[in-house]
Amino acid sequence: MKKLINKPENYVDEVLAGMQAAHPETYQVGGATGRMLHRPKPVAGKVGVVSGGGFGHIPVFAGYVGDGLLDACAVGDVFASPDMNPMLDSIQFADQGKGVLCVVGNYGGDRMNFDMVCEMAEMDDIVARKVIVSDDVAAAGPQEAEKRRGVAGFVFVTKVAGAAAAAGQSLDEVETITQRAADNVRSVGVALSSCTVPQAGQPTFDIADDEMEIGMGIHGEPGVRRGKLRPVDEVTDEMVEMLLADKPVSNGSRIALLVNGLGATPVEELYLVFRQARARLEAAGAVIAQHMVGNYATSMEMAGASLTVLHLDDDLEALVKAPANCPFWKI
Repeated sequence: MKKLINKPENYVDEVLAGMQAAHPETYQVGGATGRMLHRPKPVAGKVGVVSGGGFGHIPVFAGYVGDGLLDACAVGDVFASPDMNPMLDSIQFADQGKGVLCVVGNYGGDRMNFDMVCEMAEMDDIVARKVIVSDDVAAAGPQEAEKRRGVAGFVFVTKVAGAAAAAGQSLDEVETITQRAADNVRSVGVALSSCTVPQAGQPTFDIADDEMEIGMGIHGEPGVRRGKLRPVDEVTDEMVEMLLADKPVSNGSRIALLVNGLGATPVEELYLVFRQARARLEAAGAVIAQHMVGNYATSMEMAGASLTVLHLDDDLEALVKAPANCPFWKI
């Protein structure tokens, strides 16, 4: 293992301290266990929006605390769900009497803990709801979409939830439009190399230098096909075909497109992916109303990229384009 760290067991807490030190106007570390990242002050008069998940995916999850995004986020160890304490701390911080929406990735520990914490919040007279993000088309077919992993689609779904809450919508309205975003977002990725969890000290999985894996999950979960690395246009074409096979576009369909780096892929290569993905999607009839290229949902130092498409209607497009501000996203 070759990393710029101190003791592996202190990794998460020291990173959180560094985030607060670098961006005190946005991030504050709090909660009983010091595993909640939140805005400096709660915002009165609006629905709270929170999330939580394992560390190692910055900006997902905690990096998206900010204006028009999350109010607070529970933080777990690397690739491990947070426990219930920071989840409850996050809900309590975000609640300003209008209720709280939790945006949750489709992972067993995250779902189970948020289920219990929302019930606990109700005992404190806080109305807490959940929207589950399950956008990875490689994880299961359309008939078993509820089994899909939540990956980079979290970025768009969080943006919609945060913008709806900032616009003054009610909890019912925020939940409805956020669920619509979750229902209309699709992602697929390709991994070129593994990553090393600090406390494990060795690569999460093995993959040869001349291999790639289409559909691999952000924790190294198996994909749909492993084979020899091919030119970027061919790899991008395969990913676009998987996305369109799952949810087609018609002539004039408006979409938001995210080309996301997994941590170690140069941004130059992400622009190559974007170039081809845009051409293929526009040839299929799509209108790209919003696009983003960069590292928005990483997996430590894993090499690879993912494509995410959010199918838009007028309401979703307005919310995706609404102002937001955090160190990782400025509109």
